[in-house]
Amino acid sequence: MYLIGLTGGIASGKSTVAKRMAEHGAVVIDADQLAREVVEPGSQALAQIRQELGESLIRPDGQLDRSALGALIFSDSERRLTLNSIVHPAVQQLARARIAEAEATGPDAIIVYDVPLLAEATVPHRFDMIVVVHASTETKVKRLMHDRNMTRADAVNRISAQASDAERLALADVVIDSDGSLASTVQQADALWSRVSGLNRTEALPRHNGAEEQS
Repeated sequence: MYLIGLTGGIASGKSTVAKRMAEHGAVVIDADQLAREVVEPGSQALAQIRQELGESLIRPDGQLDRSALGALIFSDSERRLTLNSIVHPAVQQLARARIAEAEATGPDAIIVYDVPLLAEATVPHRFDMIVVVHASTETKVKRLMHDRNMTRADAVNRISAQASDAERLALADVVIDSDGSLASTVQQADALWSRVSGLNRTEALPRHNGAEEQS
């Protein structure tokens, strides 16, 4: 198994890189998808959210109201920390299980753990490589305004609520610059795949302990 930690800020182009790696044959585990799974109706995490953050965040059908949650946590740093303390441990546990499953199925698999908050949270996985997808703040703002119909103020707030570019880039073994065209980003993802798929595992980069990286 070769484990890649893939990260990048909101609207950085990270999903494009993850999709391209999957097309090449990588096993992609999406932390955002895991975060949705751990708060499904009946889950312990959802019950904790209801208790700690309020009944108003639960829709009549029992699902988490993601729009209301997003508006709340991006305007209230204390409640964002509360949410993270509930969701992150559950996501980490599920991620460990999914990584173990992927390794058991294919011992030589290249696994890409797509994790937006690698620089913000303790992620206790030993990565062989950390890849950061980077775009300028202005590029990210324009993408959020165009693709998600956000106002400039909302886009800036979302970006500001995450780790800084410097904090993410400090973790990187490889940086993919997505400020250019889609074709350029895809080309860099292709080069990354060529690099990792051709590695002799004895020549791999030193493994990163996610928890240690955050200290």
